[in-house]
Amino acid sequence: MDYAGIIIPFVGGLGMFIYGMQIMAQGLENAAGNRMKSLLQVLTKNKFFGVLLGAFITAVIQSSSATTVMVVGFVNAGIMNLGQAMGVIMGANIGTTVTGWLVSAVEWAKFLSPGNLAPIAIMIGVIIMLTGTRRSTKDIASIIIGFGLLFVGITTMSSAVSPLKDSEAFCSIFVSLGVNPFLGIIAGALVTAVIQSSSASVGILQSLAAAGLVPFNAAVYIIMGQNIGTCVTAMLSSVGAKKTAKTAALMHLLFNVIGTAIFSVFAIIYFKVINTTIGQGIITQTQISMVHTAFNIVTTVLLFPASNGIIKLAKKIGKVEESEQDDSKVLLDDRMLETPSIAMQSTLSEVIRMGRIVEGTLDKAKTVMFTKDYKDILDIKEEEEKVDQLCGGITDYVIKITTLSINEREHEELAHLLQVISDIERISDYCENVSEYAETLQERSATFSEKGATELREMIEVCSDCYKYALDAFEDHDRDKAMIVIEKETRADDLEVSLRTEHMQRLANRECNTDAGIVFLDALVCMERISDHARNIAEEVLNMVK
Repeated sequence: MDYAGIIIPFVGGLGMFIYGMQIMAQGLENAAGNRMKSLLQVLTKNKFFGVLLGAFITAVIQSSSATTVMVVGFVNAGIMNLGQAMGVIMGANIGTTVTGWLVSAVEWAKFLSPGNLAPIAIMIGVIIMLTGTRRSTKDIASIIIGFGLLFVGITTMSSAVSPLKDSEAFCSIFVSLGVNPFLGIIAGALVTAVIQSSSASVGILQSLAAAGLVPFNAAVYIIMGQNIGTCVTAMLSSVGAKKTAKTAALMHLLFNVIGTAIFSVFAIIYFKVINTTIGQGIITQTQISMVHTAFNIVTTVLLFPASNGIIKLAKKIGKVEESEQDDSKVLLDDRMLETPSIAMQSTLSEVIRMGRIVEGTLDKAKTVMFTKDYKDILDIKEEEEKVDQLCGGITDYVIKITTLSINEREHEELAHLLQVISDIERISDYCENVSEYAETLQERSATFSEKGATELREMIEVCSDCYKYALDAFEDHDRDKAMIVIEKETRADDLEVSLRTEHMQRLANRECNTDAGIVFLDALVCMERISDHARNIAEEVLNMVK
């Protein structure tokens, strides 16, 4: 038998299958990007929503391994706790079954015959790609081309291995895998671990099934092994991560191992006691999809109530306890860059978190010049250092996203985001300036006159409201709140001019302390610039809303 004539086309078909799957997944991800961003927000609700989100994201990016790697990144960054991660991991196992159904469509939907549909799909996709100008059109073209290449790859693999059905030695290997469940599970796990894609591994199994090579019982054990093998990618990605991230990867492994153990017992009893003949029959591609889907859905249903126990077991094995997150640590992880739309949403959340820290700093700055409280002065300076660290880390992460495959609109969003980050950081700087003014007043035992204090409080209140409305507008993408910011910023400009004029008159009449008077003027400038940066944020919001 010409094994070279079998192996070379098979490897080429596998490469085409994986490449087609990636192209299709990229197109789907780009097309569903905004929906994925909004769905990410439900993570904070409950574990059930996490299951739905995990299934959706995995169906889009066509890889449970990639989803789990992303989850490890979320946990490592502190964005997601282990309970939320558990839900997404369970959902990822369900979402990964989509590829198998696409492949088996050649059996349950005859009009999808690869020989007819694949070349047509590729040609249509190429025509759309060459003639389309909009990014959304090119995304659709990628989906169609990837769909066609996936079918061409599976057909090539099936045709390559077809001669092996006449090989008694090769057929006996699969028979032995069916007779010995442990060997079947190990085989499935090893193949999946090597190619690091359960979807591709299932595709290989379906190509062998199309050639009439795989007994039913062997396929069942191999499928269960594939679910264990897909954990390898996440386990590798957790190397060097925090203990909680390693625990998330361990949860994925435990979930699949426990599910496999349960199903193995039932499968062994069924094939060896209840129905001894069905296991020896040849399985079809559609039946592989059915077994794969049933295994993952039933495992999720069975283990969902016990998910907290799995988390505790993983934490015990990993010797970890979740602790409070350091505010100065950037809660973003490079693993999330695998899915740019998710990375962008996470970055947006992180910018909002930085903005809320500055909001708290500004609240302290509102009173510190009047109380001269030493603790508040120190707190403001410490928080400013945190914001500087966050600003640098988030900016670096945004730059990484710009190097990915994102559309023009997303590039524009990132440009607006960078400007907002800069404005928030500058407001934090001005809060630190205010703390320094408080120190000056404290050192010189200076105080504002009653009228000066009243006027300065009014200015601070207007500028503080400017920033709070700007941050709310940014978080909610609210045009009306952005317009309120612009109105308040105009009010701040007018106040700065009038209060400066009145204060200069008081200084001339010796109605206030000179040291306090100088601080008053500096504080006016400082507050007016805070309102300027708040207006910049509002204008960026208006641009994004457009």
